[in-house]
Amino acid sequence: MNDISLGLLLTLLVLLIALSAFFSSSETALISLNRYRLRHLAQRGHRGAQRAQKLLERPDQLLGMILFGNTFANILVSSLATIIGLRLFGDSGLAIATGVLTFLLLIFGEVAPKSAAAVIPERFAWPAAWVYSLALPVISPFVRLIGWLAHLTLRPFGIDPRKKVVHGLSAAELQTLLRESSHLPEQYQNLLLSVLNLEQGQVEDVMIPRADIFGIDLDEPWESVLEQIKAAPYSRLPVFKGSVDHTIGVINVRRLFAPMLDGSLTASRFKRLLREPYYVPEGTPLATQLINFQKENRRSALVVDEYGDVQGFVTLEDILEEIVGSYTSSPADEEDSIQQEPDGSFILRGSMPLREINRLLELELPTDAASTLNGLIVERLETLPTVGAQVEEEGITLTVLTVENRAVATARLTMPAVDAP
Repeated sequence: MNDISLGLLLTLLVLLIALSAFFSSSETALISLNRYRLRHLAQRGHRGAQRAQKLLERPDQLLGMILFGNTFANILVSSLATIIGLRLFGDSGLAIATGVLTFLLLIFGEVAPKSAAAVIPERFAWPAAWVYSLALPVISPFVRLIGWLAHLTLRPFGIDPRKKVVHGLSAAELQTLLRESSHLPEQYQNLLLSVLNLEQGQVEDVMIPRADIFGIDLDEPWESVLEQIKAAPYSRLPVFKGSVDHTIGVINVRRLFAPMLDGSLTASRFKRLLREPYYVPEGTPLATQLINFQKENRRSALVVDEYGDVQGFVTLEDILEEIVGSYTSSPADEEDSIQQEPDGSFILRGSMPLREINRLLELELPTDAASTLNGLIVERLETLPTVGAQVEEEGITLTVLTVENRAVATARLTMPAVDAP
């Protein structure tokens, strides 16, 4: 070593520190890669992503190769620094070399390259993956030995480094990922979040309550039935005898236009156009029912409770509106709308679903025990509602304004007062 010039030793020292930085940065970059973006790029033919994905399939080999190279580089750096310190400062050069080397390796070999790789992992990972793909066949015997020893060490702890890690996301984690995404427009974020939220809702949350079901009663005179058809606010209606509990079918009103216009619609022909009623349990998740509608080729269903009694009527449009918001119009829209008063309070119908109120007013009224505003008020009052009765919920005051058929018809919602700054 005494024959080697000091300049060459310093050059080698710099190169070895750079090599250490390469191993440190590449380790952080490859581990920090977004696995879903990596898979997407690899499927589209990105060579760097394909190499990185193949390396990450065996993390034990990859880490073994990186640690082997990094350790080898650091040992050579330490040896060269000691020689340079002794040649420059004599016996005291050992302590000086140790202090300076620690500083240089910490800043330039570890912290700086790893910090940069964590911020822009792909710019470091693609070149590193190419280098490692070439180097792996050469040093694979050492890597396998290191991997075998590591596996032997971890076996008593029940850890298998060769086991593939499945990077799955739960619905809640996926919602968080969507909310924090800066690449998706807000309207797309809201749309995807609404799809994920379907699993939290049930058909009873969006159904038309039994009391509000508009249907065709065949016990009425035929002339009255024709008037009901003409006044139908929806395209699909349940057809029953006496009450909705005796539903005999569902009619698509659009199929009646032609025979009504030419005067050929009779009671017998009307019955032939009926489709068998489709029933679903009230606790069915919205996401499940959306799939069931597709499987059964249906667009509407009667919702029944555990005793088989009809509780409401749900349509495909009701579920889709949970995803994209209200996009249809009907005569009931104005009645279902929220009316804001000059004092800042809101007048609501008792039959309004709590999920709709929460979405429109950005509230968090509980939906676990009740699905409508009337249900929430009655559940809190623990008695039949009366005009003027009040309940408090999360600082929100609900005041009963009108009562019909022992149920809340309208109520006033008052937000908590906000103190001025």
